[in-house]
Amino acid sequence: MKNIILRSYCPADLDTIERLFYETVHTVNAADYSPEQLDAWAPGQIDRPRWDCSLQEHFTRVALIGDQIAGFGDIAADGYLDRLYVHRDFQRCGVASAICDALENYARSLGLTAVTTHASVTARPFFEKRGYRVLRERQVRRAGVILINYRMERILERG
Repeated sequence: MKNIILRSYCPADLDTIERLFYETVHTVNAADYSPEQLDAWAPGQIDRPRWDCSLQEHFTRVALIGDQIAGFGDIAADGYLDRLYVHRDFQRCGVASAICDALENYARSLGLTAVTTHASVTARPFFEKRGYRVLRERQVRRAGVILINYRMERILERG
């Protein structure tokens, strides 16, 4: 496992996060989604003001390996884990687990008893290994294209 440092999000991270999001979706998720679905999910431009605002409002952690942003994730105060993305070069290095641990610990600190997320086909096994269960399969329409994902929940143990 590489040395992973977690820190808070700052607006200067947005350019790197935008690239990381696009590249991750178009490489890591390519085995589970068609090119048309990948383009609908991550068309190459995000709504930067909206993303920046939500990343600042949410509890957001940015993972660094060396001086490179290796991943990021955020959770809202109601326990909704909104985003969790890891750079393609840092898959299976513990980055997602480190971020997820921090997000779930934050939810516990708020007294929440559960965390929910909408997990991609690709991410579903990761979340299942962490104790999340599928509540239902969803079909989401983005740019006229149907994407499958899963509403998942993890009951948080105290500790």
